[in-house]
Amino acid sequence: MRDTLLPLLAQKAYRHGQFTLASGRTSDHYVNCKPVSLSGEGLALLGALMLEQVEETAVAVAGLTLGADPLVSAVALRAALDGRNLDALIVRKEAKGHGTGAWLEGPLPEPGSHITVLEDVVTTGGSSLKAVNQLREAGYQVGRVVTIVDRQEGGLEAMTAAGLEMRSLFLLDEIAASSAAQ
Repeated sequence: MRDTLLPLLAQKAYRHGQFTLASGRTSDHYVNCKPVSLSGEGLALLGALMLEQVEETAVAVAGLTLGADPLVSAVALRAALDGRNLDALIVRKEAKGHGTGAWLEGPLPEPGSHITVLEDVVTTGGSSLKAVNQLREAGYQVGRVVTIVDRQEGGLEAMTAAGLEMRSLFLLDEIAASSAAQ
């Protein structure tokens, strides 16, 4: 599955040029996983591959909207098809402005439960850490972040400093090399 996903990401998610990233940094590489994570084939591959990296003790997967929305859904569905009970949660970028003012959407587990955070692309780790912090403030235990792509620009170090393990399906170098080879 990984061998099928890599060229898909290289073709549909990767661009070479001059780009300003969400972190404010400029880069010669841009990775937008949504054309892959919002396709049927991409969802099937990502759901299976990311589920393999989710902690056995996790009762849910969660991530910051919008990049993680299809990922948490795909992983929860793949888990259900495999007979594993694993729910999906979406972490809002800011509290809901009406109703309960919730930060989290989905079937909330009991406080103290283990949750694995999913991310599409990690650069500095800011988006992932925002999700982790919201989950921890809500009383959940978060020990791992699983990402599709590590851009290799400090995200791993930021996760480690926050007491998190980060697992990446691919490094930016792999995707760039696959793109150049096509």
